[in-house]
Amino acid sequence: MATPRQRLQQQLAAPLPADPQLVLVTDLDGTLLGGSLAWRRRVYGWLQRRREQVLHVFCTGRDLRSIARLLEQDAEHGLVAPHLVIGDVGCTVACGHSLEPVPLAVEPIDRLWVGKPERLLPLLDGVAGLSPQPLSSDRRLAYYYDPEIFAHDLVDELEAHGVDCLFSDNRYLDLLPAGINKGSTLLALLELLDFDRARVVTAGDTLNDLAMFETGLAGVMVGNAEPALMAELPRLPGTYRARASGCEGIVEGLRHFGYGALLEDL
Repeated sequence: MATPRQRLQQQLAAPLPADPQLVLVTDLDGTLLGGSLAWRRRVYGWLQRRREQVLHVFCTGRDLRSIARLLEQDAEHGLVAPHLVIGDVGCTVACGHSLEPVPLAVEPIDRLWVGKPERLLPLLDGVAGLSPQPLSSDRRLAYYYDPEIFAHDLVDELEAHGVDCLFSDNRYLDLLPAGINKGSTLLALLELLDFDRARVVTAGDTLNDLAMFETGLAGVMVGNAEPALMAELPRLPGTYRARASGCEGIVEGLRHFGYGALLEDL
């Protein structure tokens, strides 16, 4: 009988590294896409050269269409597809090569989302301070929100329908199946992969990355992190607060966690 890892591999369009030295899980906007262009090019080139030693996972709020556009646009800067994608703030898992959803990882989330839009959309229709984000997702609802106008007492009514309301960067509101977030999906994926969690490093910069840091995995909070995320640092003992921003901050964090030898050719 195939193991979960073997079953997952069968659903991917490209093979994963057999025994990576590092599993690097990075947010995109402000993190892997943050910092100077020079640093971004250095890190993207390093990821390409180290593809067999570093299993790279995008962990982002972007949907798959947005990620596809990004990979096309940033190819000139050296950005290549990761091995795996956690998108939609944890609601989607896809193969990095094909950007096709991975059924083994996505089907449990699908089951939690059944019936939610039909109950939630009437409550959200016409709410002051909300406007839908132009994205395509089957397992979440995403809005821009104005914190000065939005009536926060609506949150309890929404969450009574089995969702979590996630605010981030003082402008985004995501409605996700209850208990689903970047951290929960990452842990579920790591269980399928059966990789040593001591080899995992996460990196992010906004409140929707908090769930990754709450997993207890090694984390890098890059220097340009939003103030609301930085305020959580005292209760995140496994998270390193980098001084540098974006890609440079990721590298600073990797050195902090003992991956200097892997960075020799950066």
